[in-house]
Amino acid sequence: MRLYLSSFRIGNCPDRLVALARGGRRAAVIANATDVYPPDGRTEAVAREIEALTDLGFDAAELDLREYFDTSGVQDALREHDLIWVRGGDVFTLRYTLARSGADIALIELLAEDEVAYGGYSAGPCVLGPSLVGLDEVDNPAWVKSLYGADPIFDGLGVLDYCIVPHVGTPEHPESAACERLAERYRREGTPHKAIRDGQVLIVDGETTSVVTRPQPG
Repeated sequence: MRLYLSSFRIGNCPDRLVALARGGRRAAVIANATDVYPPDGRTEAVAREIEALTDLGFDAAELDLREYFDTSGVQDALREHDLIWVRGGDVFTLRYTLARSGADIALIELLAEDEVAYGGYSAGPCVLGPSLVGLDEVDNPAWVKSLYGADPIFDGLGVLDYCIVPHVGTPEHPESAACERLAERYRREGTPHKAIRDGQVLIVDGETTSVVTRPQPG
């Protein structure tokens, strides 16, 4: 299994992301965590991710999970890529779109088979944990009802046996204080988790897990 889990954007070790793709250059951008944004804002958010990945040498394009709602074929679409990049936004919207499209089960299988690498930030890593309980202190589960008329899903994908808490110790990020409260709650309740700050990346490569910290470029 290959995971590149950043707190915010690409993080400070993009060379490691490229290495995890093992020479592959086909990247799918899943941006459904931004379905809550106004259309222009969502378009801009997708373009930013594609540009960042293109600058690293990837051939990147959006894979919109809404196109696979109540249909089949998402696993084949995901399998066509070497890297699945899942950007941040609202974690509950992301989780719902993964479930309704079938991408949640597909990703679990593809990662177990080491068919693709998975990267992303904020909501992208958070959704991989065993549960989203507590993240409602950071994101709003009501968006799912507003957008799709459905109840939010609090089960994570369970790819990881611990939760990810991004943006800790990053006062310039607007969600940092809420994420620090969440990390404290997890510590108090004994919930397995890993807290990362912006710039840091948690990397899983086979049996090896590490948190990489490098100075911000420039």
